[in-house]
Amino acid sequence: MSATLFSDQDPEGEMTLEAMAVAPRFNQWIYETIAPFCRGNILEVGSGIGNISEFFLKNGSRITLSDIRPAYCNRLGEKFAGYRNLESVVQLDLADVSIEKKFSLMKESFDTVFALNVIEHIGNDHLAVKNIRQFLPNGGRIIILVPAYQALYNGFDKNLGHFRRYNLKSLNRLMVSNGFKIIYHQYFNIAGILGWFLSGSVIRKATIPKGQMKIYNMMVPLFKVLDKAVFNSAGLSVISVGEAI
Repeated sequence: MSATLFSDQDPEGEMTLEAMAVAPRFNQWIYETIAPFCRGNILEVGSGIGNISEFFLKNGSRITLSDIRPAYCNRLGEKFAGYRNLESVVQLDLADVSIEKKFSLMKESFDTVFALNVIEHIGNDHLAVKNIRQFLPNGGRIIILVPAYQALYNGFDKNLGHFRRYNLKSLNRLMVSNGFKIIYHQYFNIAGILGWFLSGSVIRKATIPKGQMKIYNMMVPLFKVLDKAVFNSAGLSVISVGEAI
């Protein structure tokens, strides 16, 4: 039995994913940031509706998609049915204490596993990273992107089911304590901090508005320059890359 009880209904999460879907430049920016660290047979944990998955598939990566919710898994299977490089779509719960037994055929079968905006949804984040480790052989890579700075935790986080936000030290410590050595880390999207704070803490909107994401998408080229200008030393998200040891 899964360690987490959840409903397949995810209104706030789905609204957020749909809002992100109208920001292809932003999604491509995320893809371009993590793609250089991805190699071989890839597993994406928490694929959602495929906003990032699409870039990997279009660029020929051999990839398995997954999500905790059957509705998302069905949607992913239908959306990407025409891609021969899509290995499979599986329902996967990183909070499941019996994941190694249930997915024994996938043990150490991937070269790269990435989880974008996933780990913050799981109460026992150590179990989540430990479960990812069993999918990787020694030398396999993990890429994690999570929300940054606990001080920014607001209504958006609560509505989306976030348990916490991270910083470089806390994310790296989580990965190192569960069988990885850090080979790269950075903050991401410094411009997003102001929008997150204003919309979630000041205006107190329930979810990220589509209109806001459309405007943000138009300004991504500028925001990429801002990240470079501060040497990725701050951002709305934090990314770490580790190798299994």
